[in-house]
Amino acid sequence: MGKKAVTDQPGSQVQLMPHPGGFQNCPPGLEYMGAVDQLICKQEVSIFELLTGFEAKNKYRVFNSLNQQAYWALEESELCNRLFCGPQRGFVFHVVDNNQQDVLTIERPFLNCKGCCWCADGCCKYPIYVKDKAGRKLGMIRMMHSCWKPHFGIFDENEVMLYEIWGPCCPCNCGSDIPFPIRSVKDNEVIGNVSKVWAGTLKEIFTDADTYCVTFPLNLDVVHKALMFACIFQIDFAVFETQKNQ
Repeated sequence: MGKKAVTDQPGSQVQLMPHPGGFQNCPPGLEYMGAVDQLICKQEVSIFELLTGFEAKNKYRVFNSLNQQAYWALEESELCNRLFCGPQRGFVFHVVDNNQQDVLTIERPFLNCKGCCWCADGCCKYPIYVKDKAGRKLGMIRMMHSCWKPHFGIFDENEVMLYEIWGPCCPCNCGSDIPFPIRSVKDNEVIGNVSKVWAGTLKEIFTDADTYCVTFPLNLDVVHKALMFACIFQIDFAVFETQKNQ
Protein backbone atom coordinates (compact mmCIF):
# COMPACT_ATOMS: atom_id res chain seq x y z
CA MET A 1 0.00 0.00 0.00
CA GLY A 2 1.34 3.44 -0.85
CA LYS A 3 1.74 6.19 1.67
CA LYS A 4 -0.76 9.00 1.88
CA ALA A 5 -0.46 11.40 -1.04
CA VAL A 6 -0.08 15.15 -0.79
CA THR A 7 -3.70 16.33 -0.95
CA ASP A 8 -6.09 18.90 0.44
CA GLN A 9 -8.83 16.28 0.81
CA PRO A 10 -8.60 14.66 4.26
CA GLY A 11 -8.71 10.89 4.16
CA SER A 12 -7.98 10.72 0.44
CA GLN A 13 -5.31 8.14 -0.35
CA VAL A 14 -3.75 7.14 -3.63
CA GLN A 15 -1.00 4.74 -4.59
CA LEU A 16 2.21 6.60 -5.31
CA MET A 17 4.53 5.70 -8.16
CA PRO A 18 7.86 4.35 -6.86
CA HIS A 19 10.86 6.48 -7.75
CA PRO A 20 12.67 4.84 -10.69
CA GLY A 21 16.44 4.78 -10.82
CA GLY A 22 19.19 4.29 -13.39
CA PHE A 23 18.49 7.31 -15.62
CA GLN A 24 21.54 9.17 -16.92
CA ASN A 25 21.55 12.83 -17.99
CA CYS A 26 17.92 13.27 -16.98
CA PRO A 27 16.67 16.62 -15.62
CA PRO A 28 16.05 16.07 -11.87
CA GLY A 29 12.50 14.97 -11.16
CA LEU A 30 11.75 13.74 -14.67
CA GLU A 31 12.87 10.20 -13.90
CA TYR A 32 9.19 9.25 -13.52
CA MET A 33 8.58 10.24 -17.14
CA GLY A 34 11.55 8.19 -18.26
CA ALA A 35 9.95 5.06 -16.82
CA VAL A 36 6.50 5.34 -18.47
CA ASP A 37 4.88 5.37 -21.89
CA GLN A 38 1.64 6.98 -20.72
CA LEU A 39 0.56 9.73 -18.30
CA ILE A 40 -3.02 10.46 -17.28
CA CYS A 41 -3.79 14.00 -16.14
CA LYS A 42 -6.98 14.34 -14.05
CA GLN A 43 -8.30 17.78 -13.18
CA GLU A 44 -9.60 18.15 -9.63
CA VAL A 45 -13.20 19.38 -9.33
CA SER A 46 -13.31 22.82 -7.67
CA ILE A 47 -16.32 23.00 -5.33
CA PHE A 48 -15.92 26.80 -5.15
CA GLU A 49 -16.09 27.08 -8.95
CA LEU A 50 -18.99 24.65 -9.13
CA LEU A 51 -21.05 26.65 -6.61
CA THR A 52 -20.15 30.20 -7.66
CA GLY A 53 -19.28 29.99 -11.35
CA PHE A 54 -16.07 31.95 -10.71
CA GLU A 55 -13.00 30.51 -12.44
CA ALA A 56 -10.68 28.91 -9.87
CA LYS A 57 -7.04 27.93 -10.24
CA ASN A 58 -6.79 24.57 -11.97
CA LYS A 59 -5.24 21.62 -10.19
CA TYR A 60 -4.38 18.26 -11.75
CA ARG A 61 -3.19 14.90 -10.50
CA VAL A 62 -0.92 13.00 -12.87
CA PHE A 63 -0.92 9.18 -12.88
CA ASN A 64 0.84 6.41 -14.75
CA SER A 65 -1.03 3.57 -16.50
CA LEU A 66 -1.11 1.60 -13.20
CA ASN A 67 -3.05 4.46 -11.57
CA GLN A 68 -0.04 5.38 -9.42
CA GLN A 69 0.35 9.09 -8.85
CA ALA A 70 3.57 10.64 -10.17
CA TYR A 71 2.96 14.39 -10.10
CA TRP A 72 0.70 17.29 -9.24
CA ALA A 73 0.22 20.20 -11.68
CA LEU A 74 -0.80 23.39 -9.87
CA GLU A 75 -1.85 26.61 -11.59
CA GLU A 76 -0.56 30.03 -10.59
CA SER A 77 -2.49 32.93 -12.15
CA GLU A 78 -3.95 36.33 -11.34
CA LEU A 79 -7.56 36.56 -10.12
CA CYS A 80 -8.42 39.34 -12.60
CA ASN A 81 -6.97 37.25 -15.43
CA ARG A 82 -9.17 34.30 -14.49
CA LEU A 83 -12.32 36.41 -14.07
CA PHE A 84 -12.06 38.61 -17.16
CA CYS A 85 -9.90 36.67 -19.62
CA GLY A 86 -10.95 33.11 -18.83
CA PRO A 87 -9.07 30.58 -20.99
CA GLN A 88 -7.07 33.37 -22.69
CA ARG A 89 -5.34 34.18 -19.38
CA GLY A 90 -1.67 33.91 -18.67
CA PHE A 91 -0.59 31.22 -16.22
CA VAL A 92 2.25 29.25 -14.73
CA PHE A 93 1.79 25.56 -13.95
CA HIS A 94 4.12 24.17 -11.32
CA VAL A 95 4.56 20.44 -11.84
CA VAL A 96 5.66 18.94 -8.52
CA ASP A 97 6.37 15.40 -7.40
CA ASN A 98 4.73 13.61 -4.49
CA ASN A 99 7.24 15.23 -2.12
CA GLN A 100 6.18 18.69 -3.32
CA GLN A 101 9.49 19.24 -5.12
CA ASP A 102 9.29 21.29 -8.34
CA VAL A 103 10.25 19.33 -11.45
CA LEU A 104 8.79 21.38 -14.32
CA THR A 105 7.42 24.86 -14.98
CA ILE A 106 4.90 25.35 -17.79
CA GLU A 107 4.39 29.06 -18.47
CA ARG A 108 2.12 31.02 -20.79
CA PRO A 109 2.65 34.81 -20.67
CA PHE A 110 -0.41 37.03 -20.52
CA LEU A 111 -1.14 38.50 -23.97
CA ASN A 112 -4.00 40.92 -23.32
CA CYS A 113 -6.89 38.46 -23.72
CA LYS A 114 -5.92 37.47 -27.27
CA GLY A 115 -5.17 34.14 -28.90
CA CYS A 116 -8.79 33.20 -29.52
CA CYS A 117 -8.65 31.96 -33.11
CA TRP A 118 -6.95 29.30 -35.23
CA CYS A 119 -5.19 31.84 -37.47
CA ALA A 120 -2.19 31.71 -35.08
CA ASP A 121 -0.63 34.89 -36.43
CA GLY A 122 0.99 37.49 -34.20
CA CYS A 123 -0.25 37.30 -30.61
CA CYS A 124 -2.61 34.46 -31.50
CA LYS A 125 0.38 32.10 -31.48
CA TYR A 126 0.08 32.07 -27.67
CA PRO A 127 3.25 30.08 -26.86
CA ILE A 128 3.74 27.93 -23.78
CA TYR A 129 7.30 27.65 -22.47
CA VAL A 130 8.53 24.55 -20.64
CA LYS A 131 11.42 24.80 -18.16
CA ASP A 132 13.10 22.36 -15.81
CA LYS A 133 13.37 22.93 -12.06
CA ALA A 134 16.55 25.00 -12.54
CA GLY A 135 14.77 27.34 -14.97
CA ARG A 136 16.52 25.93 -18.05
CA LYS A 137 14.32 26.16 -21.14
CA LEU A 138 13.44 22.72 -22.50
CA GLY A 139 11.25 23.90 -25.37
CA MET A 140 7.88 25.39 -26.20
CA ILE A 141 4.47 24.59 -27.65
CA ARG A 142 2.52 27.11 -29.66
CA MET A 143 -0.54 27.40 -31.83
CA MET A 144 0.11 27.11 -35.56
CA HIS A 145 -1.67 28.54 -38.58
CA SER A 146 -4.94 26.82 -39.48
CA CYS A 147 -8.29 27.87 -40.90
CA TRP A 148 -10.51 25.35 -39.15
CA LYS A 149 -8.63 22.66 -37.19
CA PRO A 150 -6.67 22.98 -33.94
CA HIS A 151 -3.00 22.97 -34.94
CA PHE A 152 0.01 23.04 -32.59
CA GLY A 153 3.77 22.79 -32.90
CA ILE A 154 6.28 21.36 -30.41
CA PHE A 155 9.70 23.04 -30.51
CA ASP A 156 13.01 22.33 -28.79
CA GLU A 157 15.01 24.82 -26.68
CA ASN A 158 16.38 26.43 -29.88
CA GLU A 159 12.84 26.78 -31.31
CA VAL A 160 13.43 24.07 -33.91
CA MET A 161 10.16 22.30 -34.63
CA LEU A 162 10.15 18.64 -33.56
CA TYR A 163 6.50 17.57 -33.74
CA GLU A 164 3.17 18.89 -34.86
CA ILE A 165 -0.37 18.14 -33.75
CA TRP A 166 -3.57 18.40 -35.77
CA GLY A 167 -6.81 18.06 -33.84
CA PRO A 168 -10.20 17.09 -35.27
CA CYS A 169 -12.26 19.63 -37.20
CA CYS A 170 -14.99 19.48 -34.56
CA PRO A 171 -13.34 18.61 -31.22
CA CYS A 172 -16.53 17.83 -29.30
CA ASN A 173 -17.09 15.12 -26.70
CA CYS A 174 -19.91 12.84 -27.84
CA GLY A 175 -19.35 9.83 -25.60
CA SER A 176 -15.84 9.01 -26.81
CA ASP A 177 -12.25 10.19 -26.41
CA ILE A 178 -10.93 12.96 -28.67
CA PRO A 179 -7.47 12.24 -30.15
CA PHE A 180 -4.76 14.75 -31.00
CA PRO A 181 -2.05 12.65 -32.71
CA ILE A 182 1.55 13.83 -32.43
CA ARG A 183 3.55 13.52 -35.67
CA SER A 184 7.30 13.73 -36.07
CA VAL A 185 8.36 16.56 -38.37
CA LYS A 186 11.33 14.44 -39.48
CA ASP A 187 9.37 11.57 -41.06
CA ASN A 188 5.68 12.52 -40.60
CA GLU A 189 5.13 9.37 -38.53
CA VAL A 190 2.67 9.39 -35.59
CA ILE A 191 4.86 8.97 -32.51
CA GLY A 192 2.44 9.85 -29.71
CA ASN A 193 -1.02 11.07 -28.88
CA VAL A 194 -2.86 13.42 -26.54
CA SER A 195 -6.48 12.46 -25.88
CA LYS A 196 -9.24 14.21 -24.04
CA VAL A 197 -10.87 11.35 -22.16
CA TRP A 198 -14.65 11.10 -22.01
CA ALA A 199 -15.48 11.55 -18.33
CA GLY A 200 -19.19 10.69 -18.36
CA THR A 201 -22.28 12.73 -19.14
CA LEU A 202 -22.83 14.33 -15.74
CA LYS A 203 -19.23 15.43 -15.27
CA GLU A 204 -18.98 16.75 -18.83
CA ILE A 205 -22.17 18.81 -18.45
CA PHE A 206 -21.88 20.17 -14.93
CA THR A 207 -18.13 20.70 -14.43
CA ASP A 208 -15.11 21.76 -16.49
CA ALA A 209 -12.87 19.20 -14.76
CA ASP A 210 -11.28 17.28 -17.62
CA THR A 211 -9.11 14.19 -17.95
CA TYR A 212 -6.33 13.89 -20.53
CA CYS A 213 -4.04 11.05 -21.53
CA VAL A 214 -0.70 11.42 -23.30
CA THR A 215 1.12 8.42 -24.78
CA PHE A 216 4.62 8.20 -26.24
CA PRO A 217 7.32 5.55 -26.84
CA LEU A 218 8.90 4.25 -23.66
CA ASN A 219 12.40 4.93 -24.97
CA LEU A 220 11.66 8.48 -26.17
CA ASP A 221 13.97 11.25 -24.93
CA VAL A 222 12.62 12.31 -21.53
CA VAL A 223 12.69 16.00 -22.50
CA HIS A 224 10.50 15.22 -25.51
CA LYS A 225 8.12 13.38 -23.17
CA ALA A 226 7.96 16.45 -20.95
CA LEU A 227 7.12 18.65 -23.95
CA MET A 228 4.36 16.26 -25.06
CA PHE A 229 3.00 16.26 -21.52
CA ALA A 230 2.92 20.08 -21.56
CA CYS A 231 0.75 19.91 -24.71
CA ILE A 232 -2.12 18.87 -22.44
CA PHE A 233 -2.32 22.38 -21.01
CA GLN A 234 -2.06 24.09 -24.40
CA ILE A 235 -4.85 21.91 -25.82
CA ASP A 236 -7.01 22.23 -22.71
CA PHE A 237 -6.93 26.03 -22.63
CA ALA A 238 -6.88 26.69 -26.37
CA VAL A 239 -9.63 24.22 -27.30
CA PHE A 240 -11.79 22.87 -24.49
CA GLU A 241 -11.69 25.67 -21.91
CA THR A 242 -12.46 28.10 -24.74
CA GLN A 243 -15.44 25.99 -25.87
CA LYS A 244 -16.89 25.91 -22.36
CA ASN A 245 -16.30 29.62 -21.84
CA GLN A 246 -18.20 30.41 -25.03
